[in-house]
Amino acid sequence: MARRSAILGIAVLLCLTGCAGGPMTEPTPSEPTSSEPTPSAHTRPPFATTPRGPIAPTGEPAIVPPARWDAIVADLAARGVTGTPELKSAHAVTWNNGALGCPSPGVSYTQALVDGMRVVVSVDGTTYDYRFGTSDSPKLCTR
Repeated sequence: MARRSAILGIAVLLCLTGCAGGPMTEPTPSEPTSSEPTPSAHTRPPFATTPRGPIAPTGEPAIVPPARWDAIVADLAARGVTGTPELKSAHAVTWNNGALGCPSPGVSYTQALVDGMRVVVSVDGTTYDYRFGTSDSPKLCTR
């Protein structure tokens, strides 16, 4: 029985010794840790951030439907803009959320993809950037 207790004690001691970690020191930069892959030219960080500032949406060139053009002309008139608007660009765009690429501070928006359109017009040298979601109601982006 004493021999059995001695063998069991040695086995427990070996298990505890085998489970013990190394010294409690921080690794030096030249020592990669097991949880961090060694950097190489083909690895990327686990996440990437985008630069701050406006990012122009991309999309296919599109023709502005008459209802949307009429809504832009009416919005310009309501703002007191006189003159004839000139179309600079029109693109079909899928927006990331209900802000249509032009969020206002303190406003909450639907967090879903929104198919829409970006229409840029010019009147007497001033550029107006209009955004549309699924409806024909324009949103003037004034950033």
